[in-house]
Amino acid sequence: MPLASLALLASGSSEGLWGHLASTVLPGALATTFWLMLGVGLVTTVVGVTTAWLVTMCRFPGRGLFDWALLVPLAVPTYIIAIAYVEVLQYAGPVQSAVRALFGFSSPRDYWFPEIRSLGGAIFVLSAVLYPYVYLTARASFLLQSAGPLDVARTLGATPLRLFLRVALPMSRPAIAVGVSLALMECLNDIGAVTFFGVKTLTFSIYDTWLNRSNLTGAAQLACAMLVVVFALLTLERRARARQRFDQNRGKQHAPTPYRLTGWRAAGALVACSLPVLLGFVVPASLLIERSTRRLEMLADPDFLAAAANSALLAGIASLVIVALAVVLVFAVRLRKSGRLRLAARIAAIGYAVPGTVLAVGILIPLARFDNGLDALMEQLFGISTGLLLLGSGTGLIYAYVVRFIAVAHGQIEDGFGKISPNLDMAARTLGRQSGRILGEVHLPLLQPVLLSALLITFVDCMKELPATILLRPFNFDTLATTVFEAASREAFEDAALPALTIVVLGLAPVILLARTSAQTFRTRASRRTTGGQTPGPLIPGP
Repeated sequence: MPLASLALLASGSSEGLWGHLASTVLPGALATTFWLMLGVGLVTTVVGVTTAWLVTMCRFPGRGLFDWALLVPLAVPTYIIAIAYVEVLQYAGPVQSAVRALFGFSSPRDYWFPEIRSLGGAIFVLSAVLYPYVYLTARASFLLQSAGPLDVARTLGATPLRLFLRVALPMSRPAIAVGVSLALMECLNDIGAVTFFGVKTLTFSIYDTWLNRSNLTGAAQLACAMLVVVFALLTLERRARARQRFDQNRGKQHAPTPYRLTGWRAAGALVACSLPVLLGFVVPASLLIERSTRRLEMLADPDFLAAAANSALLAGIASLVIVALAVVLVFAVRLRKSGRLRLAARIAAIGYAVPGTVLAVGILIPLARFDNGLDALMEQLFGISTGLLLLGSGTGLIYAYVVRFIAVAHGQIEDGFGKISPNLDMAARTLGRQSGRILGEVHLPLLQPVLLSALLITFVDCMKELPATILLRPFNFDTLATTVFEAASREAFEDAALPALTIVVLGLAPVILLARTSAQTFRTRASRRTTGGQTPGPLIPGP
C-alpha cells in the first residue's frame, strides 16, 4: 500500500515544482548519493573484510576480544556518531584545540584541517558505523569455508596474502555482496548524518521538499527516483551472488588452520582491529558519557522522561506486532507449503529495503484520507469529530515501523522454525491437535529464545529509527531519536548527549546477543566438521 500510494501521489501535479526539481535538485542529489554510497561501499568492504579475515584466520593478542568487539559500532545510530564527531572535530572541539595549543596556531588561517561537515566526513562517520554488516557476513563465510581449497593452495606455495586474495576472497564474494548491500541500504536511509553535514542526498532532498518547500507531491516524485536506486542496488546484489556460487564438500572435513602472528605482524593486526572499534564506538561513546555528566539534571526533566516513555511505548507496541505477524507468516508457509503464500510472505518482508523517508511519504496519504473520511462520517452521523485518529495517535508511525522492520524478525523466526523437526508436527496431529494448538503448545515454547531475540532487536531498531519518526510523529510528540535530532539541529550538543547515550546503551543489548549467538553457532558448526572427533592441526606460523 505505501508503494502504491506513493506512485499515485507522484503522478499528480506538483504545481510546476517537478521541472525545477528535475533540472536543479535531482541531478545534484543523485550525484551526491552515488559518491556517498561509493565511498561507504569501498571503506566498509575494506575494513569489514580485512578485520573478518584477521579474526578468523590469524591468531594474535586480543583476537578473542575483537571477535565480538568489532560488532559493537552497530549499537551507535548514524545520526549519533555524526553529532559526536562534529563535536570532536569542529574548530572549538578538543582535537583542533589540541593542535592549536601544540603548534601555537592562533586562527584557522594558520593551519589546514579537514572539514567534518562535508561529503568526506559523511563517508567517514557512516563507514565507522556500517562496516559491521560486511564484517559479520564475511566472518561467517570465512569460518564456514572448507579447509580443502586453502590447504591445496598452501601446498602449492601460496603466501597468506595470495591465499586470501586468490582463494578465500573469491569464495566469499556472495556473502560480502550481501553485507555491502545492507550497509548501502542503511546509508541510503540515513537522514540525520547527511543533514548535520549539509550533504544533499536524495533522502535529504525528499525531507527538504516535503517540510521546507511544503510540496508533498514533489517529495513523492523524488521518492520514486530514490526507489529506482534501491531496486537497482538490490538487482546488483542478487546478480553479484548469482555469478558466484560454490559447493562445499559435505563429507568429513576440518576447519581451516589459522596463522599465528608474531612481532610487527601481530602489532599490525592489533592496530587494524582496534581502529574500527575506537573510531566507531569508543570515541563517540566516551564523548556522550562526558557530555551527559554535565546534564544529569535531565534525568528528572519531564520532557526527557516523556520522550523516553514515548519511545518505549511505540517501540514496544511495534515490536510485539512485528514478531506476532512474522510468526503467523512463517507458520502459514510451513503449514501450507504454498508457492503463492511463500511469495506473499517474501513481499511482506521487502519493506526493509525501502528507506524510512520513502515509507513515510507513501503511508501519509492513505492514512490521512482514512482519518479525514472517518471524521467527516462521524461528524455527519453523530456530530462527533474524531480528528486524525490514526496519524494523531501514533498508529501511522507504528505501521511504518512494522513495514520497515518485519523483515528483521521474519528472517530470525524463519530460521528458528527451520530447526524444528516436521516430525513434531506429525506427532502432534496424531494426538488430535489442530494447527493453532500445535503452534501454541509445540512451536512457541521451542521458539522462546528466538522470539525474545527478535523482539529485542526489533525493539531497538524502532527506538533508533529517525526518518520515519520525524515525518510521521504526531504533533508535540517527541521520542529519544527526535530529541537528539532537534537538539543537534540547534547545536545544543549537551542537550542531545543523554538521550543519545540512552539509545546507544539500549542498542548494546542486541549487539551483544548477536555476537554471542553467532559465536556459539560457528563453534557448533566447526566442531561438527572435525574429522573423526579430531581437533584441527597446530597453528601455522606466520611468514
